[in-house]
Amino acid sequence: MNREAKLLKRVILIFVFTFTLVVLIGVGALFAQKKLAGGSGKDAKDAAEALRMAETAEEEGGDAGRETADGSDAVGGSAGIPGAADKPAAEAASGEASSEEAVGTDASMSGAATEPETSEPAAAGGEDAEPKVLTLGFAGDILFDRSYSIQAQMEGRGGGIAGAVGASLLEEMRRVDLMIANNEFPYTDRGAPQPEKTFTFHAAPRTVRQLKEMGIDLAGLANNHCFDYGEQGFLDTLDTLERAGVPYVGAGRNIDAAAAPYLYEQGGFRIAIFCATEIERTGSPDTRGATDTLPGVFRCLDDTRLCNDVQKAKADGYFVIVFIHWGTEGEEQPDHWQLKQGPEIAQAGADLIIGAHPHCLQPIGYIGDVPVVYSLGNFLFNSKTLDTCLVECELEAPRGTASGSGGTAPGLTGSAAGTAEPDDRAAGRTTLKSLRFLPCIQSGCTVRFAEDGERDRILQYMRDISPEVTIDAEGWIGKK
Repeated sequence: MNREAKLLKRVILIFVFTFTLVVLIGVGALFAQKKLAGGSGKDAKDAAEALRMAETAEEEGGDAGRETADGSDAVGGSAGIPGAADKPAAEAASGEASSEEAVGTDASMSGAATEPETSEPAAAGGEDAEPKVLTLGFAGDILFDRSYSIQAQMEGRGGGIAGAVGASLLEEMRRVDLMIANNEFPYTDRGAPQPEKTFTFHAAPRTVRQLKEMGIDLAGLANNHCFDYGEQGFLDTLDTLERAGVPYVGAGRNIDAAAAPYLYEQGGFRIAIFCATEIERTGSPDTRGATDTLPGVFRCLDDTRLCNDVQKAKADGYFVIVFIHWGTEGEEQPDHWQLKQGPEIAQAGADLIIGAHPHCLQPIGYIGDVPVVYSLGNFLFNSKTLDTCLVECELEAPRGTASGSGGTAPGLTGSAAGTAEPDDRAAGRTTLKSLRFLPCIQSGCTVRFAEDGERDRILQYMRDISPEVTIDAEGWIGKK
């Protein structure tokens, strides 16, 4: 009788375990399928991982269940099975983390933005379905040169970005679907500094991992310091970013590569991001412009090619963003060249213009219905105490690609809706949903979100210098 009771107990435990495992697998698979169908960027990858873990659990659980049913002494095996199922997933995650550190591949966004994340189609939606929303983030100048305070302090703490970027700010940078920053230096241990330049920067190639730690998915290279260590240092930079799996824009091994936009085509979104520089406004700049046969950056003091390429991208149905290096250092107002080129770029078809280089904040305005952030300011560049920001924009996919979960931001209305005409989504175009200014402070070799009174002060400052826009208490921007 004791033997029969013991056997019955085993049968009951096996049944309970099997039922629980089936439920967990079903829930995990359902969640993954929904995310793969409707998510974008980082969400889709999370969903794929959930499905993989569910399949792993099924395989491991099946083996463990068969072992118990064979009549072995592992009556308590059902208590150990979850651990057995979790371990392969944990080991896989650990392996992925090790691989990411070794080669720098991105767990959130890969360089293959023009290829679908999954073969499954996005969920279709009717005209009234809530649209899919993609969030882009923009940060200003960053510097990882070990000869300067930011990197010296990071290495003093043991390397890595921890402690240099505030926790809540770092979380936000990792949250957005596509995070872009101005990479104001070359990655190289070779070459020689440009002899005539007052300030020349370079960073060890190993520091490229800090881009990944910050959540940066796209590095802007069209600036006046990317060529500080000559052609050798410049080519080392391209090689380093490519090995790390960090896409870049605004530089290349010839002019066609340097001028090419970064294209994002997933989940119904079609986005083209150009990056160009007009700085070193001379006939023979230290920072070489790329040519048909020479590597360099995409220069736009003569913006004919930039405007032509923007026009072509717009005609091809892309939402066009121009990330441009322009302005005068330390000046809070746009200069002659910004005021000249801004309207030319907008007229060519840009939907959003984001600027960098002045190392300080400049106004936010509109050229027609095109929003212009004239300067993002420094972000993580030196030890000075400076007001800075994170700028975010939310984009909506065309109608028919609804996910059922839109963004949380209040949509722009009327003329404040950027370039979005009422029928743009119906016509199959990506459109601007919202634009937001998030105040930050660079201080003591760190950058963090501004808080309380600091936040209110920076927002009011931006209102004062930006008469063409409204900026509410949460940083949402609209056109007056």
